Amino acid sequence: MKIRILVAFGVALVAMAALPAMASARTIYSGMCGSDVVALQKRLAARSFLPPRYHTGCFDYRTSQAVVAFQGWVNFTRTGVATPLTQLRLKMSVRPRPGATQNYRHIEVIKSKQVALLITRKGIVRRTVHVSTARPGYSTPRGRYHIYAKARMSWSKPFQVWLPWASYVVGGIAFHSYPDVPTYPASHGCIRVPAPEAVMLYRFASLGTKVWIRR
Repeated sequence: MKIRILVAFGVALVAMAALPAMASARTIYSGMCGSDVVALQKRLAARSFLPPRYHTGCFDYRTSQAVVAFQGWVNFTRTGVATPLTQLRLKMSVRPRPGATQNYRHIEVIKSKQVALLITRKGIVRRTVHVSTARPGYSTPRGRYHIYAKARMSWSKPFQVWLPWASYVVGGIAFHSYPDVPTYPASHGCIRVPAPEAVMLYRFASLGTKVWIRR
């Protein structure tokens, strides 16, 4: 009982100490530039949501998608807007950790968070990327698979659309670049990847790379 009280007291102190920082921070969104955008990008990069040293100083599409990925990871509403609360939560966060209990090179797709974790052989999350899986009425099946086919430009016969940077996981379901990767499940079953991250994920997902799709 005493331990619970001390933990709650500690959390309250942290929250009180953070109030001035929240009050002084501005909401950052697409098109804005400045030193606070640089600070945001550095924190996102340090926690795997942006590439290392991606510090453009302006809030572009890639930064917005990184914020969406972070918000999904911490169970915030996915808006792509870095509110003071989102910025504070990012400051207090650590790099995501994989769900696998053994270290091996693989990709984990977490459907409830709409993110993909790219994990090294040492069990370290190299990148965390926002994705969009199947919308209602379609399925991105859960399970353990591996990359069995790849194509820089693949044609989807059922849906009559090109799939750039496609890495196939199971059946006709693939990771692929797509111009619209919204903050909710929107695909026909594939795993949509934002264009700025698609080539990176394509190169990481070599033939045979294991993929774990989970809830």
